[in-house]
Amino acid sequence: MTVRSLVPKPLQGAARSTYLAVGGATSAVRMTPEFIVVGGQRCGTTSLFKNIAEHPQVLRPAVDKGIDWFTLHYDRDESWYRSHFPVERIARLRTSRHGRPVAFEACTYYMFHPFAMERLAARLPDVKVVAMLRDPVERAFSAYKHEFARGFETVADFGEALALEDSRLEGELERMRADVTYESHPHRHQAYRRRGQYAEQLDRVFQLFPRERVHVMDSEAYFAEPEREYAALLEFLDLSSFQPAAFERHNARPSSPMPGDTRELLTAHYKSHDERLADLLGRRPGWVSG
Repeated sequence: MTVRSLVPKPLQGAARSTYLAVGGATSAVRMTPEFIVVGGQRCGTTSLFKNIAEHPQVLRPAVDKGIDWFTLHYDRDESWYRSHFPVERIARLRTSRHGRPVAFEACTYYMFHPFAMERLAARLPDVKVVAMLRDPVERAFSAYKHEFARGFETVADFGEALALEDSRLEGELERMRADVTYESHPHRHQAYRRRGQYAEQLDRVFQLFPRERVHVMDSEAYFAEPEREYAALLEFLDLSSFQPAAFERHNARPSSPMPGDTRELLTAHYKSHDERLADLLGRRPGWVSG
């Protein structure tokens, strides 16, 4: 149960501010996450988040699934971050019949953001990292539809949006590096092709975290065999055996199919990136045949 679910929509902003103010005052006795789902965007992370949050040992943030401290709010102090999580003593009472309490969050921007994983490693060096990956061709189109529906994309043709990507992103990393408060709209909302270049993102993760503390999942495998993939995740997180009442797909956005020429362009683009990913993981990604 979250603050948002308990409060009428017109009052949610005030309720959120009040909750975080109280949380900040008690931050010293609050938990920090033991694991974080870092992405990727439009890869099934909302479904995964909901399934993990059902586990009786696990405690999600009280307001949003992702806090974005390491990306959008890194100018705030650690007490602000901790204010989103439960008071440890209360959490222990809540989970006492099942085991120790474990807090987590899930933010789909952490893995792609150029500085978030370094910040995360510095602040939470012992945290476990979970990444969910999806066929990057399908992911790119899904992200475009998602951003267009939310008004963050104004170009009505996916192929045109892809053609604009490089020019939109030009100079953005330098601006982000120079100003911790700068939120890059094109980097966050319009990097359709680059977000699917998983190998370069995971290479950064593996440089910062031991491999035994990183769990990489395939979205396709999770939705095809959720019981098996969920059990493997629980083993990695050292959580007790549990199975949600149902494994549902959330935030799917149906639409007309992707144009064939655009699909061919993206498939060719990702071929080398997927080969690098296979070498990095020591296994072929689920969406790659052969």
